Amino acid sequence: MEPQMDMQQLFAAAQQMQEQLMNAQQALADAEVTGTAGGGLVKATVNGQGELLDLSIEAAAVHPDDPPEETARTIADLVLAAVRDACRAAEDLQQQQMGPFAAAVQGGLPGLNLPGGLDLSGLGIGAPAPGGEAPAGQDDADDQET
Repeated sequence: MEPQMDMQQLFAAAQQMQEQLMNAQQALADAEVTGTAGGGLVKATVNGQGELLDLSIEAAAVHPDDPPEETARTIADLVLAAVRDACRAAEDLQQQQMGPFAAAVQGGLPGLNLPGGLDLSGLGIGAPAPGGEAPAGQDDADDQET
């Protein structure tokens, strides 16, 4: 049987983990990832939290001989694809940065005798505990591509 940590050690470990979590969250806020579509004709840049920072459309994406409605649809499709590509890259970055925290909490913290499976999804970390629900606004039902 492992010896239990005293309360001072527990608080120190929790404070250290909180600092590491805050640093990882700040790194995500500062990070920028870019998604592209149309062979680079459209570029979308988002931060590590998925916020759109920049969108650029090359002039070559617009063909003067195409009907305006077709051009508008094409541009919209390219923008959507580039933003989705950038958001996927941001999600990958989030998993890289935040995954270790989710794994530590969901697997329990060794030596602390705390239960695993804690739901930190409300903080943007990990998935809900089994049987738990996603936080409001994060329902995947409307995210299907058409």
